[in-house]
Amino acid sequence: MAQRTASEPITIRTAKVAEIDALANAMDRSRNYIVNQAIERYLEANAWQMERIEEGIAASREGKVVPADEVFAGIAARHGWTR
Repeated sequence: MAQRTASEPITIRTAKVAEIDALANAMDRSRNYIVNQAIERYLEANAWQMERIEEGIAASREGKVVPADEVFAGIAARHGWTR
């Protein structure tokens, strides 16, 4: 027998339910699948961003920074822009 994972009820704004249902119908998936995929991707993206922010803060504290003017000049040079 398959073991069920724990679940937790959540509240979704009514207008979003229609959007979720439209997407679920278009993808031939359940509302539950769409919501769980969205939550999973949101959490992954935010975890990635938080890791990068923490790495940046640590680098800054260690003095491993590049002045903004150098960064902007490098971007401009790469794209052939003049500053």
